[in-house]
Amino acid sequence: MSMNWYPIIDYEKCINCGACVAKCKNGVYSKKSKSPKIIYPNGCKTGCRGCQKLCPMGAITYNGDTGKEKCSDCSCSCS
Repeated sequence: MSMNWYPIIDYEKCINCGACVAKCKNGVYSKKSKSPKIIYPNGCKTGCRGCQKLCPMGAITYNGDTGKEKCSDCSCSCS
């Protein structure tokens, strides 16, 4: 888990489809609504891009992303 890697939602692009909320198994998003609300950013694993890959609008980026990070232990099969 990382304090330097977490999703950032561009709410101008987000269509509230809920794909990111449903995908994340690390408690990063609130499960109380389809709209992505980040409640536990430290739960995001460095290099995991699972929710970003599912976002149909490209509304998710990551704090700390240099493009070189790889996730070796995320359970989402995003690699």
